[in-house]
Amino acid sequence: MILDPSILSLLVSSLLISLMTLYASGYGVQILRRWDITSGSELQLELERRTYLISTIVSYFLAFQLVSLFLFIQTADSICHLFVGAMCAVGTLTVNGYGYPTLLLKVVTFILAGLWLILNHADNQGYDYPLIKAKYLLLLVMAPFILAEAVVQGVYFLGLRPDIITSCCGSLFSQGSRGIASEILAAPSVPMKIIFYSSMLITFAAGARLILQGKGVYLFAGMSGITFFVSIVSIISFISLYFYEMPSHHCPFCILQKEYGYVGYPLYGLMFLGAVTGLGVGLLQPFRKKGSLEKIIPAMQRKLAVISIISLLLLMVIVTQQIIFSSFKLEGY
Repeated sequence: MILDPSILSLLVSSLLISLMTLYASGYGVQILRRWDITSGSELQLELERRTYLISTIVSYFLAFQLVSLFLFIQTADSICHLFVGAMCAVGTLTVNGYGYPTLLLKVVTFILAGLWLILNHADNQGYDYPLIKAKYLLLLVMAPFILAEAVVQGVYFLGLRPDIITSCCGSLFSQGSRGIASEILAAPSVPMKIIFYSSMLITFAAGARLILQGKGVYLFAGMSGITFFVSIVSIISFISLYFYEMPSHHCPFCILQKEYGYVGYPLYGLMFLGAVTGLGVGLLQPFRKKGSLEKIIPAMQRKLAVISIISLLLLMVIVTQQIIFSSFKLEGY
């Protein structure tokens, strides 16, 4: 194992988050089975006393779960020099077979944690715990992913050896490679640009309709998810080229490095923020008619939609500005 402070902090935090999630999930089972706000039983009173404290602690842990995604990527990038052949996080993640599964699980838990925090915030606005069963059910859904992430991440970091020869991003994200990356790179640039900007404009239009008329909630939420996926593919397909100013460098991780002004962090941050808040709008929709939240949830949905739209708009502005003002121009695509 490589002794690095970032690795140790990730392992410790992952263990603590897993333990807290297990504890809260056990409590959640009791909530789902025994919660009755109209009851004055001793068990009900005990559940009510403990729920606010547990929910608050889980909120802090899940907030760090969001941060851990970017800390994981930054750690993988910062230790790449320890492995022969590695130039960025790509090389570190391919040292063994658990790097990319860890990253994928972190993306999934990031989205689920963000949605849980939105649901918990809405629940705290009501006086009668209106969403308590829904948020603990979501926590039970999320728990296996958090536990799997902790295990896979632990195996990944424990399996890192400095004497291992790994691959660079040029070999993985090239048209001669095999897998999903090569399929993305094979897509012509112009159609991908059309898909990227079209998904953005449709999402903006759906968001404007929701904010002004309160309609099309699921359309906006669905488009937020689609735009998130399209944005990731677009970064690999053509966006990265304008930052690297090289026609064959498609790596989605090198833009996180100092040489490119760490621009990858705001790009990915805005992308994830836009997706989570957009999906959160749809998550809240079934609870619009809850008595104590009848006026609160529509207002929350509009705020989330505004945040999502602003995030995606800033993402589009950064990308468009680079495309227009970069000296690099794609030809023949």
